[in-house]
Amino acid sequence: MANHNLDELDKKILRMIAQDARVPFLEVARECNVSGAAIHQRIQRLQANGVLKGSQFIIDPEALGYETCAYIGLFLKDPSKFDKCVEELRKIPEVVECHYTTGSFDMFIKIYAQNNHHLLNIIHDKLQPLGLARSETIVSFNAVISRQLPVAEM
Repeated sequence: MANHNLDELDKKILRMIAQDARVPFLEVARECNVSGAAIHQRIQRLQANGVLKGSQFIIDPEALGYETCAYIGLFLKDPSKFDKCVEELRKIPEVVECHYTTGSFDMFIKIYAQNNHHLLNIIHDKLQPLGLARSETIVSFNAVISRQLPVAEM
C-alpha cells in the first residue's frame, strides 16, 4: 500500500477515532475546529484510500470462556500446499490470525482455546490433518501491550 500524505487534520482525526471509534463526528469536528461534513468527508477519503479499514467492537475472548491464547508456528509437509492450508485455517474459528513469516516457520498463527485440553484438541484434530510436518506452540500468559500503531505527530 502506498504511503498516503496525511495532513495535520487527518492525523488529529485518526488519533481521536483510534482512542474511541464511537466518538461522534460532531465531537471530532468541534475538537478539530471544522464542520461535521468536513469530518465525514475526511473519514470517507481515509477509508477509500485504505488508511482506515473499518471499525469494530473488540470482544474479550476470556469473557467468552477462551482462557488460553497460543501462537503456533506451522511447518508444512508440502509447502506447495500453502494456499490450501490457509483456506482450511479460515474454517477453524479459533484461529484469529495467520501470518506469512520469514524464518523457519511456513506460517505463524494465533488461536484462542477454552483451556489447555481444548488447545490440544485443536492442534490434534484441526491442525494436524492440514498436512503439518510439525508445529511449535507458545502459550501467552497475558498480553501486557496491545495497541494500534500510533499516528505520528509531524
